[in-house]
Amino acid sequence: MTSFETLGLSNPLLKAIDDMGFEEPTPVQSKVIPALLEQGTDLVALSQTGTGKTAAFGLPLLSLLDFNSRDTQALILCPTRELCMQIARDLKSFSEYIPEVNIAAIYGGANIRDQILEIQKGAQIIVGTPGRMIDMIQRKKVKLHPVKYVVLDEADEMLNMGFKEDLDTILSETPDEKNTWLFSATMPDEVLRISKNYMDHPVEITVGSRNSGNENIEHIYYGVRNHEKYAALKRIADYHQDIYAIVFCRTKIETQQVADRLIKDGYSADALHGDLSQAQRDHVMKRFRNKMVQMLVATDVAARGIDVNDVTHVINYNLPDELENYTHRSGRTARAGKKGISIALAGPQDVGKIRTIERILKRKFERGKLPSIKEVHEKQLLHIVKNVKEISIDEGRMTTILPEILQQLQDLDREELVSHFMSLELSRLPAIKPCSIDDPLSAFNTEDETDRVKLYINLGKYDNLDKRELLLFITKLTGVAGNDIVVSEVKNSFSFIKVKQEKLNAIMAGLKNRSFGKRPVRVEIRSNDAADFSALHERKYDSKYDSPARRDGKMGKRDGHTSFKRRSRQQSSYSNK
Repeated sequence: MTSFETLGLSNPLLKAIDDMGFEEPTPVQSKVIPALLEQGTDLVALSQTGTGKTAAFGLPLLSLLDFNSRDTQALILCPTRELCMQIARDLKSFSEYIPEVNIAAIYGGANIRDQILEIQKGAQIIVGTPGRMIDMIQRKKVKLHPVKYVVLDEADEMLNMGFKEDLDTILSETPDEKNTWLFSATMPDEVLRISKNYMDHPVEITVGSRNSGNENIEHIYYGVRNHEKYAALKRIADYHQDIYAIVFCRTKIETQQVADRLIKDGYSADALHGDLSQAQRDHVMKRFRNKMVQMLVATDVAARGIDVNDVTHVINYNLPDELENYTHRSGRTARAGKKGISIALAGPQDVGKIRTIERILKRKFERGKLPSIKEVHEKQLLHIVKNVKEISIDEGRMTTILPEILQQLQDLDREELVSHFMSLELSRLPAIKPCSIDDPLSAFNTEDETDRVKLYINLGKYDNLDKRELLLFITKLTGVAGNDIVVSEVKNSFSFIKVKQEKLNAIMAGLKNRSFGKRPVRVEIRSNDAADFSALHERKYDSKYDSPARRDGKMGKRDGHTSFKRRSRQQSSYSNK
């Protein structure tokens, strides 16, 4: 068994780790810490959220920096305010017994003057979000030329949030001679591009399978129609009395509506989304961390960076539009070696998404059956029995009243006493009304789209194409019938389609050497896993056609120009060039 003592850490760090209650390193810590301490190297570490990545890079940093100097020697970039604050707190705890350590947390939604003062005191480590770091650079309040180490934490999330250009700007301010450590839960193409542009022969460490999920998470989906989702959510909460969950919705409006309905129906819930002020968000998160709220209903953006232990369930009220985000959602449970459950409320339109996520995770979902009203009541009674067994007895008060109680109940034997007591409790339980989820005929077939191949095509919304127009374009050039093609996602600068296996050759041949307007059409078969890291340097990216669009919705480069000019319908013709 590996211990922290065998990893080469200093005594002050070991003492702090012991004070924090850590007994043995996690798998990612066991692999990463020795690699960073023993060799000055760039690093790519693939590991799920909640596996101890902060300690994996934080402990080596605190071992390698010179704290007699007041220069900024390490820069840690992360996607959200919450994660920034959490990393800074953890580093301060790790460095409890190291003198002269100054760590500055730089993030939006807080007083920038106070943060500038923290930097000016001589912060050897800066933990920051990309947006606020850009602000500091533009104000010339931060000097990054002495930086020796750059950490990109949750790199895939930063790219998903549209921070690619900000990262490029920030990294350009740091010296060429530095070590870059990249930590990510998944390895999409954009992360590979960063590792190619900013890293030199990085060591790669993977904990678990590439792009796979946490092995301690059980993945379940319930086949329910859209109008049944709220009833299904309540049924799950009724059955799991000790639930401590994050419920993910797609929009801010839906998030607030679901939370309001739960509160109205007597559940312990609250909402977290972008329309709340920072003070409101902090208040909600404080209540959730203190377990004053059992169900936090949140959007993806608002929940990014949430680091809360003991979450029992992640519930996908809607599956994410970017399917890779399912990994980040589910990673909010089963943290620090514990087990957890990730649930998807899947409508008929979500069947293909479930299959795709299964291939990404390399794990099968269990199709669950929602508990019946009878099963819920039985589970609730057993929960009461558990509480009866575990309750602390007030000996002082019971001593005086217990003889009288025993006298009153002496005519009942043990079984009768339990039956009376449980019947009384059952009568007090909230009534559960039968609804359509209790009708077995409401279930639908989920075996669909399993024989389709996923394809990438470099056309999208910037080309004035929606799903219908893209489908017409493909069918006209290939001769393949529309019902053999599913246009699953249309993004700004590219799209994904799914075709039946037997039609794959016709699609590829029909689109080969074709153009849309003046731009060559490019189609690639996409497995549901990211490309091998070893293939990184074999890829060729044509800057004229492959400049990726920003995820934040701003125009990316297209056709070799700095801004994209929309074509008219007449210009958007396709040809045989």
